[in-house]
Amino acid sequence: MEKIIRNAYAKINLALDVLRRREDGYHEVKMIMQTVGIYDTLTFTKRTEPGILLETDCECLSTGEDNLISRAAKLILEEAGITQGVEIFLQKRIPVAAGMAGGSTDAAATLAGLNELFGLGFPLEKLQAFGVTLGADIPYCLLGGCALSEGIGEILTRIPEPPSCYLVVAKPDINVSTKFVYENLHADTLSYHPDVDGMAEAIKGGSLKGITDRLGNVLETVTIREYPVIDGIKELLLNEGAENALMSGSGPTVFGIFTEVEKAQGAAAKISEKLLAKQVFVTGFVSPSM
Repeated sequence: MEKIIRNAYAKINLALDVLRRREDGYHEVKMIMQTVGIYDTLTFTKRTEPGILLETDCECLSTGEDNLISRAAKLILEEAGITQGVEIFLQKRIPVAAGMAGGSTDAAATLAGLNELFGLGFPLEKLQAFGVTLGADIPYCLLGGCALSEGIGEILTRIPEPPSCYLVVAKPDINVSTKFVYENLHADTLSYHPDVDGMAEAIKGGSLKGITDRLGNVLETVTIREYPVIDGIKELLLNEGAENALMSGSGPTVFGIFTEVEKAQGAAAKISEKLLAKQVFVTGFVSPSM
C-alpha cells in the first residue's frame, strides 16, 4: 500500500460543563460530543525520501512542524521506528478556529491513517494514548460518534447515536482562542451547569426533545460576552424554527437542531443573507470510525 485517503469529521458539543481548574492548569470537563457530516480529507502517500511533507489547500494554515498533523505524523513514525517519509495533503472544509476540533480531528486521522499505511498494528487505545499527548480532543476524534467525555477530555464512554435530525452549523467570520476562553472562565463561580447526565439518558432513550431541552455550554458565558454575533445567530436559528441552538466548544460556531429540512435550509439561507456567517452548513449527525 503506497497511498490512502481518510476523512476527518468535525464535532459539536451537545453539552459542555467545566467542573474545575486543576492544579496542573488543565480544566476538568464533563461533556457530550457528537461527530457531524462536515469533514476534511487527508491523503497520505509514502515517500522514498525521509521526512514529513505537508501541503494544504487552506492558505491560513501553517504546513510547518507546528501543525498538529505534522506533530502527529512525527510522533507515530518515531514510536514505530519508521524512517521512511510521508507526504500528506489536507483538503480543508471544517472551519478553522471554530470550536469543532478541526485540528484535533486532522491529527486523529493522521495517527489512524499512518497506522494503516505502514501496517503498524497499533490498537485504538494506543493511538488514543499517543493523541492525548498532543491534544485533549484527539482521543475522542479517533473514537467518533457520540460519547461522554470526562477528565480533561480523555476519559470516554460511548453513547448510542442520537435520533436523526437536521443541523444548521454556522461559523461567523471571527476566530476565537480556546486558551483565552478557558483563562477567562471562572468555573468556581458558575451559577449554571448543563444537565450532562440527563442529556446522556435522553440520547439513550432516543428523545430528540430531551436532547434539545438540555443543550448547554458554560463557555458561552465568556465567548458571547466578547462576540455578540454568536447570540445573534442563535436568536435567528430559534426564530426560524430550530428546536434549540448552542455554541459548540469554545466557539464561535453555532448550531441549531431542526426536525424539518426545509426550515433548516431556510435558516441557513437567512444567516448567509444577513451576513452573520460566511461558512454555513446544513448537515446531520454521523458515526464514523477512524
